[in-house]
Amino acid sequence: MKGNDSMPSIIKRGKKYRVQISLYKHGQHKKLTKTFESKQEAKRWALENELEKGNGKQLAERTTSFADFFENWIHIIKKNDVKETTFQNYQRTSNIVKKLFGDIQLKDLNDIVVQRKIDEYAKTHSRKTTHEVLLKIKTALRDAYARGYLATDFAILVKTRGKELEKRNKALSITELKKLRSYVIQHTDNEFNILVLLALETGMRRGELLGIRPENIFKYGIEVRRSISPTSEDTSLKTKNSRRDVSINKEVYDILMDLSVKENGYCFDPDGFHQSADLAKLLEKLDIPKTTFHGLRDTHASFLFSQDIDIAYVSKRLGLQTAFSKSHKNAVFAPDKSRFCEPVKSEKREPLGANLIASILLK
Repeated sequence: MKGNDSMPSIIKRGKKYRVQISLYKHGQHKKLTKTFESKQEAKRWALENELEKGNGKQLAERTTSFADFFENWIHIIKKNDVKETTFQNYQRTSNIVKKLFGDIQLKDLNDIVVQRKIDEYAKTHSRKTTHEVLLKIKTALRDAYARGYLATDFAILVKTRGKELEKRNKALSITELKKLRSYVIQHTDNEFNILVLLALETGMRRGELLGIRPENIFKYGIEVRRSISPTSEDTSLKTKNSRRDVSINKEVYDILMDLSVKENGYCFDPDGFHQSADLAKLLEKLDIPKTTFHGLRDTHASFLFSQDIDIAYVSKRLGLQTAFSKSHKNAVFAPDKSRFCEPVKSEKREPLGANLIASILLK
C-alpha cells in the first residue's frame, strides 16, 4: 500500500542548506537530496518536486502560506513566461504579499479574506498601484485554482476599491527647482546630493543613475548603458530607447569627474536603495513639497516643455519607448507648465537640454 509522503525537510549545514524529499515510486520509498547556497533556493526546489510528485494538488491540504506560494510561483511558473522587467514587478509584489498576508495559508483563502487585505493596502496606496498589485494576485489565484490548489475560483469577486490618492511623483515648481538645485550643487561633498543634481539635470531614472560607470562619462555627457535594481541582478535597460547619450553642462561634468569610483566599479553606491527615503528627508529639510525620483524626472521634462523644447527631443532625452504626443504632453505636464518661467528664445534646440536649466536658474 502507498504510504503518505512526508513534507520535505530543509536543514542548515554550515553556510548551506540541504533539502530532503521523500518519493514513492514503483512501490518503493526513496529519498532525494540536494544542497543549496540559500534557504530560498532550497524551498523553491522542494516545491518544484512537490508539484511534480502529486501534480500539485496536495499543496492546498498542507500548511503552505499564500506568501510562500506566491514567491515560489513567480520563480517556478512566471519567470520564464514574462520579460525581466515584468518579473521584477512580480518580485516587488511578492514583498507586498508577504507583508499583507503574513502566515495566512493558501487553503484558508477566500474572496472575503483577499478583499480585506486589498482594502487594507488601498488605504495607503493609489488606486492605480492597488489595481496593479491585485491583478498579479488574481493571476496567482487563478493559476492555483487551475492546478487544483484551491477549491473555488473566487478571484473575480475581489475588486479594487478606495479613493485615488494624491500623486506622489509631482513635478517641482521653478522656485522649488531653483531652491533644490542651488542646495545640492553647493553641497556636493555629500554624494547623494550629486545623485539628486543629476536627476534634475538629466531626467535619468534612478536605476540608470546608479548604473553610471566612469567610462560612461564623456565631455560633456553621460552614456546610459545599464540600470541597477534592488530586486534583480540584471542590469539591462528597460527598453532599446533607454540606451542613449544624455548631455550635461560643464559644471555638472566637473563635479562628476571628482567622484571617487567605488570598489564595484560604479560611480554611486546603491546604499541599500534608500534613495527615496533620503530624498524625502532632504526635501523636508528644505521645506520643499514631497516628491520622488520619478518626480525629479518629471520636473526635468516639465521644465523643458515649459521652455517650448521640441517634444521629440524631450522624449529621446528621457529614453521613452514612444515619443510624447501633443495631447499626452498637455495631459501630463500642462498643470505644471504655468509654474515655470517664460520660454527662452533660441534658435539652437539640441544643446538646451544640457545648458538650459543652469542658464535660467542662475539668472
